[in-house]
Amino acid sequence: MKKSDFFYDLPEELIAQHPVEPRDSSRLLVLDKATGDIEHKIFRDVLDYFHEGDCLILNNTRVLPARMYGVKEGTGAVVEFLLLNQHDAHEWEVMAGPGKKAREGSRFVFGDGILKCEIKSVMENGNRVAVFEYEGNFYNVIDKIGEMPLPHYIKEKLEDKERYQTVYSKELGSAAAPTAGLHFTPELLEKIKAKGVEIGFVTLHVGIGTFRPVKVENIEDHQMHSEHYHVPKETADIINRTKKNGGRVIAVGTTCCRTLESVCQAKGEVCEYDDWTSIFIYPGYEFKCIDGLLTNFHLPESTLIMLVSAFCGYEKTMNAYKIAVDERYRFFSFGDAMLIVNK
Repeated sequence: MKKSDFFYDLPEELIAQHPVEPRDSSRLLVLDKATGDIEHKIFRDVLDYFHEGDCLILNNTRVLPARMYGVKEGTGAVVEFLLLNQHDAHEWEVMAGPGKKAREGSRFVFGDGILKCEIKSVMENGNRVAVFEYEGNFYNVIDKIGEMPLPHYIKEKLEDKERYQTVYSKELGSAAAPTAGLHFTPELLEKIKAKGVEIGFVTLHVGIGTFRPVKVENIEDHQMHSEHYHVPKETADIINRTKKNGGRVIAVGTTCCRTLESVCQAKGEVCEYDDWTSIFIYPGYEFKCIDGLLTNFHLPESTLIMLVSAFCGYEKTMNAYKIAVDERYRFFSFGDAMLIVNK
């Protein structure tokens, strides 16, 4: 298939610039996977579509305040840094821009000197390896000076950092939020459990590659970025028990979907596992684990809308997106949600 097959027209005013309050008051488009029928609901109504014996799998990654601004020693130039992958206690792979001001050997000061770094090397992909100098705990330091790495399409400033975190976020390490989970409240999760739905957690640290566009027209030529994931034994047991008893495995977000499908691809079953994945799911892929998907509305021509099309079917997916635009749903990270299940 071609990248252009996944294009749709989206008015700019439908790109959500801020989250709604309360979290579970966003809108919910419910898409019947079998028939393509669509219902329009409020997110808290998702409870009505879960059955006793189902399980709900969530990604408990926590977003780093990974965007920082450094002042270059000697020139005073300001360079934006985005933390990507940690190599060791002091060394990180980062994006730096403008890159020409962050050449090998350049030194930078952050937050009135509580953090410093030197560019150790420039990687083939244009990212930098930076060695940081600080006192105490690195994460405490960046919590003081870092900003949430909101996607480029969000122009408004986020007043509360916690609104770009899920209420169940725990494992620090993401460069972006698993946004499908932003709609849940602790109260809604308790109601879901009370209905007899088991809840399990996986961890996939979302990389900034999530936002990188597909540049090739033939989507099979696209190379996915790599992200680290972990499936704990407790979650594997929940999924296998659900499957054995005839329940449905419902993944919250494309990150959960990619995690569960990755472990099945690697091990032939869902089990405790820790690895890196660059799985690319697009139409033609045969799903091995999930039965339902709860997700937000994704960018045109993105790998995420391709994954949704693989799960639900191309025609049903693109029709649902057209209806969502016509019905003035809110799109992308702080936008509304879509549930895809066989009812």
